[in-house]
Amino acid sequence: MTKLLFLFIVLIAAGNTSYSQTEDVKTLHQTAKTYMRQGDYNNAVLVLNRALRVEPENLELLKDLSFSYYLKHDYANALTTAKPLADRKDADVQTYQIIAMVYKSLEERKEAEKLYKTALKKFPNSGVLYNEYGEMLWSKKDFSDAIKLWEKGILSDPNSAGNYYNAAKFYYLSADKTWALIYGEMFVNLESYTKRTEEVKTILLEGYKKLFSTTDIFKGQNTKNEFVNAFLGIMQKNSTAVATGITPETITTLRSRFLMEWQQQYAKKFPHRLFEHQNQLLGMGLFDAYNQWIFGAAASKPAYQQWTSNNTAKNDELVRLQKNRVFKIPHGQYYQTLPK
Repeated sequence: MTKLLFLFIVLIAAGNTSYSQTEDVKTLHQTAKTYMRQGDYNNAVLVLNRALRVEPENLELLKDLSFSYYLKHDYANALTTAKPLADRKDADVQTYQIIAMVYKSLEERKEAEKLYKTALKKFPNSGVLYNEYGEMLWSKKDFSDAIKLWEKGILSDPNSAGNYYNAAKFYYLSADKTWALIYGEMFVNLESYTKRTEEVKTILLEGYKKLFSTTDIFKGQNTKNEFVNAFLGIMQKNSTAVATGITPETITTLRSRFLMEWQQQYAKKFPHRLFEHQNQLLGMGLFDAYNQWIFGAAASKPAYQQWTSNNTAKNDELVRLQKNRVFKIPHGQYYQTLPK
């Protein structure tokens, strides 16, 4: 009986120790994360290493440790910590992102490229990986392969904003007119209030100017693509709306006419979340506010401020809607012709 009682006490003590250790690791991890947020990476490393003495194989701890080393520019230790994680079965997308960042900081681009290829075999629908791989190729001036990756990212993961951002900038700088406008506007709906949003709003305004800077907006476009032909055809048909120049007001008129025709002719053939969203706003009486939000500040900040001051109720309702409604793009609405 005494032996049984002793064993029972030992088991309870072991269980309490295990529980205490688990709780300690969680507490230490949270402490380290606080240090990371504060930019105190040396203390973050110290605390994470302490936690890893208890759970040396904890993936989340190891990721944060390698990221902390990366943030304090200790790339050698960052790589030593992160590199073995790529071979783990539980390695996730974030794991590969961290390792790739370290490789790129060390200018080991070939290793980074091999890593991205491995990661995409494991996560073929990761828009984040396509986007970052494309950005790396873009930095090497491999523009044609970069856009292929961003397009694959849009096709595979239609709600990953980064691919739209980069693709819109690529097409804006190219002869293409349609996809700079489509992708740019999809991006500002996915990522509505960042510095990148303001950048893309300017691209959209200037993109419409580019679109109507010639009498033949089909020139140089992929006329074999039915979606492109439909989009440009209706735009050309209603070009008189912007005959006096591209302003937020004339763009609103143009796009309102475009939507009515698109709904009648192509909405069933080419269902598209962006045009559905625009049509919903038109029906709610908020389409002018939406167009002002996109094009107003890009055209003239004082004029936009005056418009919002004169239309407070509409502007507030649009902002409320944007903050409470998630703009989500379904799979199967990809109409671009993939670059070869």
